[in-house]
Amino acid sequence: MNVAVTVDKDVAARIDAALLERPDGILEMVAGKCEASLWQVFQRLPVGQAVAIAGDRFEELWAGLTAWGTVLFIVHTEDIVLECEGALPPGTSSHGYFNIHGDSPIGGHLKASNCARIVFVDRAFHGRRSCSVQFLNAAGNAMFKVFVRRDKQRELLTEQVAMFEALRKVSVQ
Repeated sequence: MNVAVTVDKDVAARIDAALLERPDGILEMVAGKCEASLWQVFQRLPVGQAVAIAGDRFEELWAGLTAWGTVLFIVHTEDIVLECEGALPPGTSSHGYFNIHGDSPIGGHLKASNCARIVFVDRAFHGRRSCSVQFLNAAGNAMFKVFVRRDKQRELLTEQVAMFEALRKVSVQ
């Protein structure tokens, strides 16, 4: 699968200006405003805020995420931002899909073969640290995202941050 996505100078300049104006804003909004993909926006973030690995490691990464406990699962399209809290159940590949079923509100059939990149994102979002693992398709847009949850004081769960950092470290070596 060809996953090369380049950022031309005009698009890069628009993204840079948008990020300078709102460095902790919603990246899909930056992408839309700049007529860019989410991947192109990730490429313009400061070093270390978006670290990518190949999408063919989908099942390996999913298996690591199942140990996190309850996460925030988000699907963000131009029409909806769907948020669901639950544990990621283990999955199996069959009939062209990665099938997830279990005792969780998160379930269904994911087209894992469409995953071109997996990006570990660690950046400020509306003034607070945010950590997520985002699965991108070949067009450079998010299939879905898995976020580290927050406690009642809106602070990231320490145990999940540690799991995020460990999975990122082991995955990018």
